[in-house]
Amino acid sequence: MTKRKSARERLADGRQPHIVDRIPPGAPGYREANGGRMVVSSPSEVDDLVRRLHPGELITLGDLRAALARRHAVAVACPVSTAIFLNISARAAEEARALGENLDQLTPWWRVLSTGGFLNPRFPGGVDLQAVRLAAEGVKTSSLKGGPAVLNFEQHRPEDPLEARPTETRAPDGIHR
Repeated sequence: MTKRKSARERLADGRQPHIVDRIPPGAPGYREANGGRMVVSSPSEVDDLVRRLHPGELITLGDLRAALARRHAVAVACPVSTAIFLNISARAAEEARALGENLDQLTPWWRVLSTGGFLNPRFPGGVDLQAVRLAAEGVKTSSLKGGPAVLNFEQHRPEDPLEARPTETRAPDGIHR
């Protein structure tokens, strides 16, 4: 019996993004692409973009997909694979934390919201852990009919395109360099 890969192993599996020129009708992203091309990213590329978010900055999964599409000069990024790769990134970060890595060194997955500013129940620890991590950065959440959300999440969006930022490196002291 083969051992199940950890999220950290999946994050580092070497998978590369690829472009789909012809999206099959009915496939995720088909309508949105409107005849254009689609990128299927990779766990490491998604992780890299999320690492570029500064404390207090928030994006939605749609913003992340748009950054990937701009980076690859295509119409859309695959909605299914991007969500899966974001979850791998979040789980890898929590595996690293469980092994003693400092919170400041982790990929800040909690800064990515669902559509409409809602917290993501599929992230490690669910919406409760995401709310705690956001609160530590001064971001307030509220309960809405659809679940916990950041009401003013648009005010927390980065001013510059995420994909245009340099890759963040974090020193052991947690300071971005």
